[in-house]
Amino acid sequence: MGEALTIRVRRDQGYAVVAVAGEVDIATVTRLRERLFELAASGRTLVVDLDQVSFIDSAGLAALVGASRRAAAHGASLQVVCARPRTRQLFRLTGLDGPVPLARTLDGALRSLAAARTAPRQPAAAQEARTAAPVPWSGMLHPP
Repeated sequence: MGEALTIRVRRDQGYAVVAVAGEVDIATVTRLRERLFELAASGRTLVVDLDQVSFIDSAGLAALVGASRRAAAHGASLQVVCARPRTRQLFRLTGLDGPVPLARTLDGALRSLAAARTAPRQPAAAQEARTAAPVPWSGMLHPP
């Protein structure tokens, strides 16, 4: 059996910071998905820190995408923090680095979110078009 999954949530600058550690796979993803969905439904922007995640599979990526969509439906967003090259590559290869923004550090994610908070708002039509765009996710870890 792999590393146990731990999920810690704290508030930082008005955001819910979710620190995840261990392995995120089909055996552990239910706990993560439920916690992320609960937080996303609150309307609070989520920052999911994956720096201590040693493994993530397609179920884990799908949970992040689902939580991102739920956050958007409640007027918030989700951003992932990860400096691990393999995990960042996985997001790039699956095309998830577009719909799920990545930051290398927690400070970088918080700065980015703060800057977005103070930026001029986009017209509603442009924002709807952006959030309604389909996520290029096929459920595979590697492209064919």
